[in-house]
Amino acid sequence: MAFPTWAVAGFWGLVSGSALLVGAALGYFAKVPQRLIAAVMAFGSGVLISTLSLELMEEAYRKGGLPATALGFVGGAAAYTLANWMLARYGAKHRKRSGEHQNQERTAVQQGETSGNESGDDNGLALAIGALLDGIPESIVIGLSMLAGGAVSMVAVVAIFLSNLPEGLSSAAGMKKAGRSARYVFLLWAGIALISGVSSLVGYTLFSGFSDEVVAATMAVSAGAVLAMIADTMIPEAFETAHNFTGLITVVGFLVSFFLSKMD
Repeated sequence: MAFPTWAVAGFWGLVSGSALLVGAALGYFAKVPQRLIAAVMAFGSGVLISTLSLELMEEAYRKGGLPATALGFVGGAAAYTLANWMLARYGAKHRKRSGEHQNQERTAVQQGETSGNESGDDNGLALAIGALLDGIPESIVIGLSMLAGGAVSMVAVVAIFLSNLPEGLSSAAGMKKAGRSARYVFLLWAGIALISGVSSLVGYTLFSGFSDEVVAATMAVSAGAVLAMIADTMIPEAFETAHNFTGLITVVGFLVSFFLSKMD
C-alpha cells in the first residue's frame, strides 16, 4: 500500500521529533552523568553541522544559486538570533542547559529580575516557545528534502534524530532541577514532537509548488537558523562540562553524519 507523499513527510518528521521525548525521559528519570550529557550534546552538534553543509546548503546552492542561498542562510540566522534574544528576556536563555542554569533563571524570573518579567511571573511559556523555535526549522528540512524526488533524505532524518536526543535529555534534566513537574516536561516535548511531524508535512506540501529559488532560500533559512541554534545553545552546554574534549567529540559527530551521507 502506497502512502501519500505528504503523509510520509509527516511520519518522518514525527520520527525525528520523537527523539526529543525519548531524550526527555532519560533526562528526567535517569541519573545521566553531566559529562555524558555534554558529550552527547557535542556529538549531536557535529551531526547537525555536517548535515547543514553536506545536505542543506549543497542542495540549496544547486537549486537556487549563490544569491538566494546566501540571503536565506544569513536571514535564517538573523531571525533565530533575534527571536532567541527576545526569549532570553523572558527567561528561556538556558532552556537546553542540564545543570543549575534553568533553576537560577526561573528564580530570577519569579523575582522579577529579568527585563521582560515582573515579580511572580514564570517562564513556562517562554520555554515552550523556545522549544518550538529550536525544533521547527529542523523538521521543515525533512519535508523540503522530499521535494527533489519524493523520497525522504534518511541522512537528514537520522541526523536530526541524533541531535534531538541530547536536546531533550539536557533540557529535561535542567527542567527537573528547576522544579518542573514530569507532566509539564512530557506534555511539552510530546507537543513539540507532534509539531515536528506537522512542520515536516507543511515543509513538503507548502513549498511543492514554489520555484527552485524559493525552495533554495527556504532550505538556507532553515540551515542558518539551525546553525545559529547550535552556536547559541548546544555548543555552550557541551563546553560547560566537556571542555577540551568538546571539539573532538563534535568532529566525531560530523564524521558519522558524513559517513551516513556517503552510504545514502
